[in-house]
Amino acid sequence: MMTERQRKFREEYKADISPLYNGLLHISVMYAVGISALIYCFTHLQNATWEWLLIAPVFIAGNFVEWFMHRYVMHRRIDVFALRAIYERHTRQHHQYFTDLDPTIDTTREFRIVFFPWRVLISLGVAGSLLGGLTALIFNANAGYIVFMTMVAHYLIYETFHYCCHVHDNWFVRNMPFINTIRRHHTAHHNWGIMMKYNMNLTFPIADWFMGTTDLRRGLFGHLFNGYSDKHVKDELKPVIAKFRKDEHRVTLDGPQLSADEAAVVGH
Repeated sequence: MMTERQRKFREEYKADISPLYNGLLHISVMYAVGISALIYCFTHLQNATWEWLLIAPVFIAGNFVEWFMHRYVMHRRIDVFALRAIYERHTRQHHQYFTDLDPTIDTTREFRIVFFPWRVLISLGVAGSLLGGLTALIFNANAGYIVFMTMVAHYLIYETFHYCCHVHDNWFVRNMPFINTIRRHHTAHHNWGIMMKYNMNLTFPIADWFMGTTDLRRGLFGHLFNGYSDKHVKDELKPVIAKFRKDEHRVTLDGPQLSADEAAVVGH
């Protein structure tokens, strides 16, 4: 059930969206540019062999970068213009708009609160071009293209999985492996009590498992294929999760105000 605080924030946020904003145009451009970049790189490969092995380390590195950005930029206010803007958009907007009890959207205009703005894709393109170019200089052009493709594919997976976390429940998100896992994982992250510390991954919860910032007590395989199950949620977190589902009086735009006992449990 949506609280009055959340309802009011949603109304104010939607009222501030520009009348020129078009959610379908937003994601159409994003996916068109991303997929076009993948096709361009793929068609320029020339008899790639061992270079495909680079997907694994780039994918793992990307998973940890995703975790780091979420934990230490999206949830930590750094007084630098671009980084501060990311924090404002995520902690002070996205986490006010969604809770673990009401994490879904109803209209395409709400894509603005779910998908990153185009400048993130541009930044990724620049970073991918630099890393891909460096890889090409060290190894060869095939290696450079594959590094770039892996980075772009990771970004598109991130956006797709995140969207699947915020749509209304349906057969696909309930039953599709990995997506059902990340949907539960991210919904749990939107609980105000644990949002600053737990469940930072948005693709596959590998870094969360490795860094101990997951709300589950399971092995890596169990994390990847957990689906919707809450069976393995850590017992020590359950009282904090339950308390912040019922009581929003200690919730601020900058996160929860935890008691000393709660902070000890959550690990702040």
